[in-house]
Amino acid sequence: MSEHITIRFHGELNDFLPMTKRKMSFEHHVKQAGSVKDVIESLGVPHTEVDIIIINDHSVTLDYQIQHGDQISVYPLSVSVDISPVTHLQPAPLHETTFLLDGHLGRLAAYLRMLGFDTLYQNNYDDSEMATISVAEQRILLTCDKKLLMRKIITQGYYVRERQPKKQLLEIIKRFDLFNRFKPFTRCMKCNSEIKAVDKEAIKTHLMPRTQNDYNEFWQCSNCKKVYWKGSHYQRMQEQIKLLKTIKEHYPL
Repeated sequence: MSEHITIRFHGELNDFLPMTKRKMSFEHHVKQAGSVKDVIESLGVPHTEVDIIIINDHSVTLDYQIQHGDQISVYPLSVSVDISPVTHLQPAPLHETTFLLDGHLGRLAAYLRMLGFDTLYQNNYDDSEMATISVAEQRILLTCDKKLLMRKIITQGYYVRERQPKKQLLEIIKRFDLFNRFKPFTRCMKCNSEIKAVDKEAIKTHLMPRTQNDYNEFWQCSNCKKVYWKGSHYQRMQEQIKLLKTIKEHYPL
């Protein structure tokens, strides 16, 4: 027996809907009664994007069982609701913000590491591995795959909207309010391990002659042994970080 409901999505949740269903209430026919989580995700919205669900003027959880005639409003974290009591579905912020990125976000991973964020990335993880790691290590899963975020065990996740890596970086910084948490050049951009100052003589054989002549300060990854110095690449990254800090001044916190 099908159930007829009315549902509306608010804020950025509309990003997941076709234009004909954005920013409006619409009728939806549920073929088989189930949870509101199932209904929301059947319409293309991952549960990790949802913070508040109001049904018939009452705040409910994702396991609420749909009933005929339900009036449903679904809200993201960024939209407040004038109702009490309210149940927030998004987990409390982690004490330390750490990330796990899917195989399509390699450049974003490097940028997050550049800013000092613990960012796990390998391009050969399958969906099951990423879901398990995200939960076991309490890492926020960043992905462009809506289906991955719909896995029930995942509680910390975010769908990356932008497709250009530098824009993705700004999107993530804004979404998780990371502006005041930068620790630039403390992690290896290649493998995510910490980098530390190293004596020039200890890594001299790894350097090109010109680098040996022009630079005296070096840092090395504790894991993969990649060597870093303040060359032109460093200057470009400094400019990017400076731009992010400038944006922060105009970003409404």
